[in-house]
Amino acid sequence: MPFVLTVDQRASRRGPDRVADVLTQLNGVVDALLAFERTAGDEFQGVLGEPEVVVDVAMRLVRLGGWSIGIGAGAVQTPLPGSTRAGTGPAFLCARRAVDAAKQRPMRLAVRGAVPPDAGDAQAVLSALAVLVGRRSLQAWEAIDLVEDGRTQAEAAAELGISRQAVGQRLAAASWDLERDLRPTAVRLLGRAAG
Repeated sequence: MPFVLTVDQRASRRGPDRVADVLTQLNGVVDALLAFERTAGDEFQGVLGEPEVVVDVAMRLVRLGGWSIGIGAGAVQTPLPGSTRAGTGPAFLCARRAVDAAKQRPMRLAVRGAVPPDAGDAQAVLSALAVLVGRRSLQAWEAIDLVEDGRTQAEAAAELGISRQAVGQRLAAASWDLERDLRPTAVRLLGRAAG
């Protein structure tokens, strides 16, 4: 079941347009059914096939900061068109409602789906993840990026010029283990929300 992400840049009238840069970043690494593309002004949209990818993209956007993220879970009209802008179906409508709701939420993230209770549960878990990700320091991200790239904590410590214990402290302060525990729950709930 596909997932539609509709994402809106916050406070775009007071700052530079960041959509083009984010589209380049996402379309360079994200496996999408339909690539992310600008849909209107400071908004963009993409269609993803797997809930794991949805969680990854949502947390990437939270880390970047400055986005309202709407996730729509449900059916889309098939065959898929060549462009995200031409897509239709319930998941697109859910994503529109979700991004509008996200603008009113503290973590600027919302989920709407074919199964509303599961969409609400997915939203709650993703919001908790967003709190963890959004509060991390640059030092914590340095350690996380190295460890997630496959380095051991000792290797990360050597690269950062700090002790292994300091790497462990950065990971603990960032609640990295909790994020790793919550992500599979978010993935399952998104799958259920799609119906």
